[in-house]
Amino acid sequence: MFLKQIIYCALFITFVNQNNLLAQSSSQTFLDTLTHKKLIQPPYLKAGDTVAIVAPSGILLNREKEINQAIELLKSWNLNMVMGKHVFSQNGHFAGIDEERASDFQKALDNPNIKAIWAARGGYGTVRILDKLDYTKFKEHPKWIIGYSDITALHNQIHNEGFETIHALMCTSLIDEVEDIKDNITSFKNALFGKPLAYIIEGSPYNKTGTASGQLVGGNLTLLHTMLGSKTSIDTNGKILFFEEIGEYAYHIDRMLQSLKRASYFENCKGIIVGDISKVRKNTTEFGRTIEEIILDVVAEYDFPVLFNFPAGHEDDNRAMILGRTIELNVGKDVSEVIFINQ
Repeated sequence: MFLKQIIYCALFITFVNQNNLLAQSSSQTFLDTLTHKKLIQPPYLKAGDTVAIVAPSGILLNREKEINQAIELLKSWNLNMVMGKHVFSQNGHFAGIDEERASDFQKALDNPNIKAIWAARGGYGTVRILDKLDYTKFKEHPKWIIGYSDITALHNQIHNEGFETIHALMCTSLIDEVEDIKDNITSFKNALFGKPLAYIIEGSPYNKTGTASGQLVGGNLTLLHTMLGSKTSIDTNGKILFFEEIGEYAYHIDRMLQSLKRASYFENCKGIIVGDISKVRKNTTEFGRTIEEIILDVVAEYDFPVLFNFPAGHEDDNRAMILGRTIELNVGKDVSEVIFINQ
C-alpha cells in the first residue's frame, strides 16, 4: 500500500512538471509571437495625398527658406501640404511651448486626410510631448511619421504602438540644392511611395561579418539611452538595431552603449547597423580607442554581424530607412547589403 502511494505521488509530480513545462513553452511561444509581431504598415503615398509639416522639437529661427524648399519638393511629387499652426512659434529653445507643439502633432495624428507627418527639424524637445499624445485616431487611420535625430523618441513610441515609421531627412535637411542631395531625396521618395529599398554599402575593416534577418529598430543613440527604463524603450529581442550620433565625447558614447548593454539591448539582438557618428568631441584626456573599437568592445561577446558606415544620421548622405520593417543584413569586409523586405 505504501509503495503504491509512493508510485502515485511520483506519477503526480511527473504530470505536474510536464504541465508546467508545457505552460512555460506556451508562454515562451506567446512572448516570441509578441516580440516578432509584424508591425502595421501605413498606406504608401500617392499623388494627391496630403503631408503635414510640424515642429515637435527645436525652434525654426530663420529657417523659412528650408521649409519653402520642403513645400516645393512635396508639390513636385504632386502632394498637398498643410502646416502646423505653431511651426514658427518661439519659446526659448523650442518651437512653441510643449502644449502648442503637442497640439500641432495631435491634430495631424487625428486628421484622417493627412497621410504623412514630416518633422520640420529635430534638436531637442520631442521627449517633452510624448506623454501628451493620444494614438487612438491614428490607429484608425495610420500615417507615416518621418524624421530622425530627436524624432527617434516618436519612432520608438509609435513602434511600441505597433506601426512602422520612416527614418529620413527633415525639412531643414534641405539646406543644399535638391540636385546635390538627390540620392537622399530619391531614397526618401521611394520609402514614401512604396518603391523597393536596398543599399549596397562600401566595406569597413571593422565590420563584423555575417548575415541576419529581423525588424529594424533604433535611431539616435542619445535618445535610445534617454528612453531606458520608460515605456518608450524599445525591445531589441530578435531585431536588428540601428544607431547614429552627433557631438558627443567618445567616453560618453561608450557610457551610453554600456548602459544599453546592461539593459540587455544586445542579449538577443540579431545584428547592429552603425550610422554616422559625427563630430566626436575632443576630451582633455584621449579615450584611447576609435569609435569602431568602442562599439566592437561592447558587443565582443555576442555572435551577430555589425555593419559600420551606413549612410544615415547627421551627415549630408542620409538615406531613408523604414523602422519596424524586416530587413536582410549581409555584412562583409569589402561590401555589405541592407535589403528591406516589402510586405
